Amino acid sequence: MSEWKARRFWKDSSVESAEDGFTVHLDGRPVRTPAKRPLILPTAALAQEVAAEWQAQDEEINPLSMPFTRSANAAIDKVAVQKDEVAEMIAAYGDSDLLCYRADSPTELVERQAAAWDPYLDWAESDLSARLVPVVGVVHQPQNPGAVAALRAEVMAQDIYALTALHDLVSLSGSLVLGLAAQRGIAPPETLWTLSRLDEDWQIEQWGEDEEASELAATKQRAFLHAARLYQLSRR
Repeated sequence: MSEWKARRFWKDSSVESAEDGFTVHLDGRPVRTPAKRPLILPTAALAQEVAAEWQAQDEEINPLSMPFTRSANAAIDKVAVQKDEVAEMIAAYGDSDLLCYRADSPTELVERQAAAWDPYLDWAESDLSARLVPVVGVVHQPQNPGAVAALRAEVMAQDIYALTALHDLVSLSGSLVLGLAAQRGIAPPETLWTLSRLDEDWQIEQWGEDEEASELAATKQRAFLHAARLYQLSRR
């Protein structure tokens, strides 16, 4: 038996105003999420991206080619119904941020980590009132509770679309500081992604590149850049 696939049934997609934002219509009918909730987008810009994804579909619908639609579905069907739990999961990275775990050798790697990561820990202290302290090694060492609380407050204040984006920015990079920096435009997302890959890039320099690992890294990079774009498009 051949696998059933959803097929295109509409001619045109359009963006329409809706209560609390915007929605996308297919031949005049509003799009709903997989859980049958109204697909409400916070900005016209994000709604236009979603509408363009629907308009670009061929005869068979390919969800993998609709990243903004999938992110909006996740925000509404998953994040909105467990917002506090998602926020707490993201905030937990503040106590084990990638940028805090440093090598003890060789000297070149130690210096490279300090030069690349220290400015972002300084930014977290100056702009977010969260001074995280770097440690040597990979064994977890708790951070100052006040710093962790300050970062948690930043996360808990975010809306469902910001949290959806931040979840991927943080889980993919391993750093709450870099995720918040991406949201605030402290550096281009491409730069922030490269910073999160510093240790991996060092290993590649020493031992060469593994094709499978490189493909996985490229997939994660695309997801990170998408999350940064989602956040920017969702801002009013």
